[in-house]
Amino acid sequence: MSDGGSGRTRRLFALVRKESYQIIRDPSSILIAFVLPLILLFLFGYGVSLDATRTRIGVVVETMTPLTQDLAASFAASRYFEVRQGRDRREFEEALVVGDVRGIVVIPDSFAADFAAQNHPQVQVIVDGTDPNTANFVQGYAQGVVTTWLRQRASETPKETAGITVEQRFWFNPELTSRYFLVPGSIAIVMTLIGTLLTALVVAREWERGTMEAMMATPVTAFELLAGKILPYFILAMTSMTLCVIVAVFIFGVPFRGSILALYAISAAFLLPALGQGLLISAATKNQFLASQLALLSAFLPAFLLSGFLFEIGSMPIVIQWISAVVPARYLIPALQTVFLAGDVWPLFLTNIAVLLLAGAIFLGLAARSTAKRLG
Repeated sequence: MSDGGSGRTRRLFALVRKESYQIIRDPSSILIAFVLPLILLFLFGYGVSLDATRTRIGVVVETMTPLTQDLAASFAASRYFEVRQGRDRREFEEALVVGDVRGIVVIPDSFAADFAAQNHPQVQVIVDGTDPNTANFVQGYAQGVVTTWLRQRASETPKETAGITVEQRFWFNPELTSRYFLVPGSIAIVMTLIGTLLTALVVAREWERGTMEAMMATPVTAFELLAGKILPYFILAMTSMTLCVIVAVFIFGVPFRGSILALYAISAAFLLPALGQGLLISAATKNQFLASQLALLSAFLPAFLLSGFLFEIGSMPIVIQWISAVVPARYLIPALQTVFLAGDVWPLFLTNIAVLLLAGAIFLGLAARSTAKRLG
């Protein structure tokens, strides 16, 4: 029995060493594992932003008074707007049509008189509805500027009755910086690429070249073959994840409030279904092109669109929410965002880890069954 056990250990070690050499000698593996993740990380860290800062707007002051000039100055001082000032809204109509400005704030002739008479002075906000997100941002920020200005005027004028003041406080991300949740989410996308796409491509390449058939002629078992494939790519993915975390914290300034233990436990649990899915795709297709297409359609796109990375799952149709429940990245992304921004929330982590381990067992079981049939 001991000889059999030592023989299995030697075969497994030989498979891991062989796979590791293949990764080192393959430029595409290094490209997908280290270069592409950094490109994606910098793209989401610098190129993609959901923060509507310095949005160009036109501010129309129809009648110049100290009051209207003070309100216009509040818009100009806002860090959310880049203001062009005018006296007539027609000055900005063409700019709004072509997209040079995203909105027009009109302070009408009657504003000063209505304010003095406390007759509900109004400010008109005209926005470009072709981009609903930006339109909502402009409306919301414009309302915020006016509200802040009114509060300041009320504090300066004791005769005016102060209304109810709502104090807003945002936990974990006080400035609502989109980079702080985009960058941890992009790490999940990177791990999906390495775990599923890279594994599916490399193993499918072995089927194309006939090296898998050569291994089938050896005493290797299906378990040893799968373990020999999984371990090197598991280590490769964890190394790439570590590099991404270092870049996220020290270059992008994303706070890391959790523990290393939680980070690696979540990542390791996610890699099991990701690697199992890649092995299953490669065993089912045995073709690099088809394997890459299936990996993109079944892993990358769902991780990008159905995981809560960019779109809130709760706002999706019920049927899509059910479909998203089988996407492994759905359980990794909120866990990563939590460990970065909030800290260790183990009830959330343990639940998500349990789901990921179950998905990993299913994918690895299907991959082992498919490989066993080939070996048989």
